[in-house]
Amino acid sequence: MGSLPSRVPSHLPEPTTDAGRAGLAALLNRPSGALIALDFDGTVAPIVDDPERARAHPDTVPALARLAGRVAAIAVITGRPAEVAVRLGGFADHPELSGLVVLGAYGAERWDAATGRLRTPPPHPGVAAARAELPELAGPSGAFVEDKGNALAVHTRRAADPSGAFEALREPLTRLAERHELRVEPGRLVLELRPDGMDKGAALTSLVAEVGATSVLYGGDDLGDLPAFAAVAELAAGGVPGLRVCSGSAEVTALAEATDLTVDGPAGLAALLTRLAEAMR
Repeated sequence: MGSLPSRVPSHLPEPTTDAGRAGLAALLNRPSGALIALDFDGTVAPIVDDPERARAHPDTVPALARLAGRVAAIAVITGRPAEVAVRLGGFADHPELSGLVVLGAYGAERWDAATGRLRTPPPHPGVAAARAELPELAGPSGAFVEDKGNALAVHTRRAADPSGAFEALREPLTRLAERHELRVEPGRLVLELRPDGMDKGAALTSLVAEVGATSVLYGGDDLGDLPAFAAVAELAAGGVPGLRVCSGSAEVTALAEATDLTVDGPAGLAALLTRLAEAMR
């Protein structure tokens, strides 16, 4: 079963895998070397019909603030533009999160709380071309197009038949992406068109090396988080133990098989972070 430190409170959930138990033990035994990285939508913030109305769960930012002084680094890694995640999460309003890093567009963008500096890549020409074609392609289905700047997300959650619209759009959006040298990333009733070359796994691995983390926790809720979960496993094989946390939902069940611990959505993730902070005293 793997050994956990004796000071772990009984209400802290135990991972279901040996690797997860080793990762949790490493996080608790040496908090100062831990990196905690989280997806935004569905993990930090509950999923909502209108992406602009997403907000961090009310217990998450206080929990991160408590952890900030105890761990090596805290990061949010999201498909959203970094600036949007910062605004919706309210992260800039918390000076205790001065070390927070937000990696947007799957790691292509970066915002550092310490400086307030935002770095973004040049626009991809294929995104602009696809943007012009999407209204005619997606509109009749009742889908909503979220413009992420260097990516385009087609949400079917508001359509009369969300699942049917999702399946009907999958093939035409794939053809559109191929014409403009983009890729399609499926998610929770969303199909995202974005450039190749960056994913959450690469972003997480790079950040672990940057901060010199000796352990890592990554939390996510959707298929776009699978590369990050795979990166945690690869890091563990290389000597950096990790804990993969699934922010569970009825919409995506496959992630539980790729993770070490499943919690009940953003509320469960906030509770886990709070308990970790208590255990790291």
